[in-house]
Amino acid sequence: MKTLTVSALVCAMIALTQAAAESDQVNTGMCCSDWTEVNGRCFRYIPTPMTWATAEKNCVILGGNLASVHNILEYQGIQKIILDNTKENKSCWIGGSDAEEEKKWFWSDGTLFNYSNWCAREPNNWEGNQDCIQMNYRGGNCWDDLRCISLRPSVCVKRV
Repeated sequence: MKTLTVSALVCAMIALTQAAAESDQVNTGMCCSDWTEVNGRCFRYIPTPMTWATAEKNCVILGGNLASVHNILEYQGIQKIILDNTKENKSCWIGGSDAEEEKKWFWSDGTLFNYSNWCAREPNNWEGNQDCIQMNYRGGNCWDDLRCISLRPSVCVKRV
């Protein structure tokens, strides 16, 4: 009788564990509140102006990084998030930087820098110290390199 009871308990535990795992898999496709899904990743607009480094640290605390952008549809999705939050195409930090080596751009989340949307004559490294990317430069649809100590709102990204 003990063997039957123990076996029943083990079977019940296995079934509950599998049900919990399946439930977790169902939830992996959704972003938490304050985050918006775009192209299979979660993005969040942060309205507080910060330096690029402080914005990156803030995104890490929230479980992500400053946003990387990999195609025009993703970029337009991020722009919509900013527009929905601010009612304008506000300039914001995203996760691109060439601070390690000039003209060698990388994303702070470690993904491949395989897409860019630079404004005309950008990046120009004005006065030799513009190493971070702001998007929606002058309310437009393009990127500008800017001094990383400048204060900007930001957009974070995290994997679903």
